[in-house]
Amino acid sequence: MTEYLYEKDLRPMKYNILTAPRQDRTVRAMAARLGVRVQVFRRHLIERLDMSNLENMPARWEAALAIPAGDDALAAALGCDLFVRKIAVFTPAEMEAAYKKARTLADGGATLDAAVEEGKKALREVIAP
Repeated sequence: MTEYLYEKDLRPMKYNILTAPRQDRTVRAMAARLGVRVQVFRRHLIERLDMSNLENMPARWEAALAIPAGDDALAAALGCDLFVRKIAVFTPAEMEAAYKKARTLADGGATLDAAVEEGKKALREVIAP
């Protein structure tokens, strides 16, 4: 009997990719940056990314970190470009909503750390609603 690959449940294979040493280090680094538990973040990645994205995620992560941050410290701290364009952890709309929330706080006089934390809180709600 022949089955098409897209008809299979690929979650176990995606999990195996994410627990490979290099991918695991990357997932742990990204989870720590966002302030979420590794297991929850793995589940989010499995739901969002295909297997090729998961496999090349460490190279994309390392390349993105090597690029100097832009002029907007808030966007850089939230990983606006990193977590949307480099590694599609969030949709542009999700990141834009978190950025706007953080930008509103920063423009209202909150410290950069407080604004970033509020933005990360919005992103954590996307990962673990």
